Amino acid sequence: MRIGLVIYGSLETLTGGYLYDRIAVEGLERLGHEVEVIGLAGGPYLSRLGHGLTPGLCRRLLDGRFDILLQDELCHPSLFWLNRRLRHLHGPPLVAIVHHLMCREPRPRWLNRLLELVERRYLASVDGFIFNSKTTARTVTALVGEAQPHVVAYPAGDRFGIPLSPDSISQRARRPGPLQLLFLGSVIPRKGLLPLLGALAGADRELWRLTVVGSLEFDPAHAAAVRERVDELGLADAVRFVGPCSGENLVEIMSASHLFCMPYAYEGFGIAILEGMAFGLPAIGCRDGAANETIEHGSNGFLLAADDLVGLAPLVVRLQHDREALLRLSLAARQTCAGRPGWQDSVAVINAFLAEMQSGHAQAKTVAPGSGHGGG
Repeated sequence: MRIGLVIYGSLETLTGGYLYDRIAVEGLERLGHEVEVIGLAGGPYLSRLGHGLTPGLCRRLLDGRFDILLQDELCHPSLFWLNRRLRHLHGPPLVAIVHHLMCREPRPRWLNRLLELVERRYLASVDGFIFNSKTTARTVTALVGEAQPHVVAYPAGDRFGIPLSPDSISQRARRPGPLQLLFLGSVIPRKGLLPLLGALAGADRELWRLTVVGSLEFDPAHAAAVRERVDELGLADAVRFVGPCSGENLVEIMSASHLFCMPYAYEGFGIAILEGMAFGLPAIGCRDGAANETIEHGSNGFLLAADDLVGLAPLVVRLQHDREALLRLSLAARQTCAGRPGWQDSVAVINAFLAEMQSGHAQAKTVAPGSGHGGG
C-alpha cells in the first residue's frame, strides 16, 4: 500500500503521540508499505482552521495517490473542512489516529464546548479510527457513535526492552536517600505539573526529589508559571528540569528513578507510564483518562482523583519510609510491562486494519462506481 500520514511538524517531536506515529510508520515500512509523511505547519488554533481552505493542500493530498490517508487527530482543525472536499473528489479512505480528544482536556467548559464543535465535525468526516486505548474509543463514541470501523492498537512499553533485572530494582529500592520521582512529559497544562508541585509541597522536601523530563517550549507562558511556582513554594533544591531527553540519557534517568509521578495528567493512554514500568517504576496516575488501563491501584501504582491535592504527600512519605512496599510495587510494575504486547504487535494490528479498510473501499468503488467511498 501507499500510505499518507498527516501530522503537525515533524515525527521527531518528543511526545508520546509522535512516538506512536513514528513507530507505526517505521513498522509499516518494514512490512513493505510506502509511507509519505505530510507535515503541516502548527501555530495558534485559529490559524490552523484556515489550512483546510487552501486548495494547494487538497491537491497535494489527492496527487499523492494514496491507498489510505492516515491523519493524526490532533490535526483536526486543519482537516475537518478539507476532508469533506476529499470525499467529494473520491479521495482515499481517511483514517484518524486518535490519541486523545482536545475538547476533553482540562480547561473552561465553555471553551471545550467550542472546541467540541470543530472536533465532532472532524470525527464525522473520516472513514475509520485507530484508537490508542479503550478509553479514547469510548470518548469518541460518545461524540459520534459507533458507525465507523475502528480498532484499538495499544501502545507498548518495550522500546528499551525490559532493561533492569529484579536484582537491580531491589538494590535501587533499598538505596538510602530521597525518593526519586519522575515527571515525563511536555510542560503543558494537561500534564498537571502545577498541581503536582503544590501537592508535593505538602511532604517534607528532604524526603523526595522530582526530575522533570520534557520540553518547556510548547507553552512558554505555562512553563514560566511553573518555574514561578517552584520559587514561590521554595522547591528549587527539590525540583530539576532537564528538558526533553531520549536514548541513553532517558534510560539513565529512568534507571535511577523510584516512582513515576504524574497524578494530575489527563492521558489518552500514557505511553510514558508503561515505559516507566519497564524500568520497574510504579506509577501514580490520574483516575481521569486512560491511566487506569495500565495502573492497578495498590498493585503496580496508585490512582488519584484529578482534584485530590492532599492524597499524594502521604503516599510519597509512606513509600520513602517503607522500601519493601516500594519494591513490591516496583516488581509488579516491571511484570506489567513484560506481560503486555510489544510494538511489533501494535503495528500488526494497525496493518491488518488498514488492509481491511483498503479492501472495503475497493469493493465499494467496484459495486458503486462514481459514488465516492464508504466507511470500509
